[in-house]
Amino acid sequence: MKQPTDIAESSALPADTLAIRKPTVALALGSGGAKGLAHIGAIEEIEAQGYEIVAIAGTSMGALIGGIYAMGKLDVYRDWVSALAKMDVLKLVDWTLSGGGLIKGERIIDTLRELIGDAAIEDLPLAFTAVATDLDREREVWLTRGPLFDAIRASIAIPTVFRPHTLSERRLVDGGLLNPVPVTPLIRETADYLFAVSVDGPPENGTPEEVPATPTDASESYRARIGDFIGRLIPHSADRPREPGMLELLTQSMDLMQANLSRLRLAAYEPDLLIRLPRNVANIYEFYRARELIEQGRLQARRMLTGWQPHHRVNGVRAP
Repeated sequence: MKQPTDIAESSALPADTLAIRKPTVALALGSGGAKGLAHIGAIEEIEAQGYEIVAIAGTSMGALIGGIYAMGKLDVYRDWVSALAKMDVLKLVDWTLSGGGLIKGERIIDTLRELIGDAAIEDLPLAFTAVATDLDREREVWLTRGPLFDAIRASIAIPTVFRPHTLSERRLVDGGLLNPVPVTPLIRETADYLFAVSVDGPPENGTPEEVPATPTDASESYRARIGDFIGRLIPHSADRPREPGMLELLTQSMDLMQANLSRLRLAAYEPDLLIRLPRNVANIYEFYRARELIEQGRLQARRMLTGWQPHHRVNGVRAP
């Protein structure tokens, strides 16, 4: 006689064969010139700790790093920028005396397009927002469609250094003027956590030690040439205390303004985890320190993630 049974056959896979879902992260990357190279190390460490980045918003250098990451080409850019100590970076600077900036900015963007390629932002595999500032309308602009490097070019346009970039009849400049660490574009992203990386933290006492990217004569020659060039922009006299030159005064002013603005905005829109480096970790033009800055970003991300107690978000709001 057929015996009844309450055991049903199942076609489901055993539990140990199911893939474990990685916790997802929406990531805000702040401005900072060469200091923003620390974003590369932070991104690599976040991934190494088992998180999946599903959305990025970036301002200025954060837009550049974030956009290249969204294209899946961060390793290509990392290797290229880490070799800049062996190259003549001044060849990438297209000087101009018109248009509202010292540098046109087209040569570096064309170089990166050739190195990385280009893509429409809406076709990227993850959500990406580049933050810029509309000078005429006096408002923050979120660029989420169109050619990626057009958006990056607008976001990196540091006033008086780079020419403003015109998109859709709008004169756009560095998004750091209004939103140095762009958490707000990510508030409603469906990610488990919202992280932010900032390079505008309180300055460290003393001058950070420089670690040569490569111990070669070419590196020292390159560094000397950069020093000579910066020296011409930062004049001084042995007979009296050195007065800040144009570039130094501009960068110090921008750093101070953005540090205070980001502090206020982050207090209003607090991320789940803030990875912050001191704002005197480097100057905005010290791209020859790429390897060192990338490593500092990695180490700081590791420090902050160690012992961090996560709280999931529900519809963009942190759960208790």
